[in-house]
Amino acid sequence: MEFVIGATAACGACIFSNPMDVLKTRMQLQGELKARGQYTIIYRNIIHAGIAVAKADGITGLQKGLVPALSYQVVMNGIRFGMYRRILDSGVISRADGSVSSLGCIAAGAFVGVVGGVVGSPFYLVKTHLQSHAAESIAVGHQHKHEGFIPALYKIFNQEGVKGLWRGATTTIPRVGVGSAAQLFSYSKSKDWLDHYGLYPRDSWQSTFVGAMVSGIVIATSMSPFDVIATRVYNQGLDKHGRGLLYKGITDCIVKIYKTEGVWGFYKGWTAIYFRIGPHSFLNLMFWDHLQKLYLKVSPDDGELGEGSAEEQMRIEGISLQRSEESDVQKLHDSSLPSRHSLSLHFDTIRTVPRDIVHQSEEGSDVSPTHQSLG
Repeated sequence: MEFVIGATAACGACIFSNPMDVLKTRMQLQGELKARGQYTIIYRNIIHAGIAVAKADGITGLQKGLVPALSYQVVMNGIRFGMYRRILDSGVISRADGSVSSLGCIAAGAFVGVVGGVVGSPFYLVKTHLQSHAAESIAVGHQHKHEGFIPALYKIFNQEGVKGLWRGATTTIPRVGVGSAAQLFSYSKSKDWLDHYGLYPRDSWQSTFVGAMVSGIVIATSMSPFDVIATRVYNQGLDKHGRGLLYKGITDCIVKIYKTEGVWGFYKGWTAIYFRIGPHSFLNLMFWDHLQKLYLKVSPDDGELGEGSAEEQMRIEGISLQRSEESDVQKLHDSSLPSRHSLSLHFDTIRTVPRDIVHQSEEGSDVSPTHQSLG
């Protein structure tokens, strides 16, 4: 179920963020391997780029590559969020007090990101090809001229075999590894900081929004060089032997971009990356959080702890609880929870509730459970 929730949330966010992905791809390919002043600037900034694409390709041009982008989100984020939740639930990266280890969070985020990115690489390849394709007046980079998502997959497979579908996949390892680790770590820490200083409750949409936008700065800055490299390698044309026309691999790409475009060449399209990642992360995490809550409400097994011994141990978000026969209610205060909350544990329900209504909950009043967002 974690896979379904993660994939659905990512697709919902992708529909809104895909136009920025199109602009990001175009800006990253503009002036490829050329020093500033040696090429015509077609896209001056994201606003100008958006207007240029809408005029030349039509308003639908801003949604180019949407189908492979959604497919990539299903595979990549379905695996990433699903695996990350499993790792959190396992307690592998949790400290003794129930809080999540920063180093463990980074390592787990990078690992699940790489797995999802490599598996979904064929969809990212086609997405890049379709998003780079434009009217001649605004075209940048190699133009693959595929007729659509399925024809593109068939054409690549027919010409290059299965290996061709994963061409450029090695560039995804540092890209998604760094991006995923940066997102899961910076987002979680941003929400912790907001809650610690009493600015916004951790479970509020304001906390999610600010956390996503702040983490977006970290993600865009740390991931931009790898994103530019991935876009260039994925989009390059091939010679008759199936070798890249411009780059032999990641190292060759890095050297050539640095020599011809300088350090700033690795940050082309940074603003488009940020304005894609920030809102995308916010919508993704909001959808994910609400879908989790909906699932917990409609799941027939929600709240059932099942049968077990009196000393059965249950783990919630890395917090170990003991079930006792002495009372049908147990309470636990944990330092990782917001200062105004504690846990009220029943045989059949686990809830996060404000302390001042814990006693009401024990007497049987209905207190709606809450669910923390990712991180």
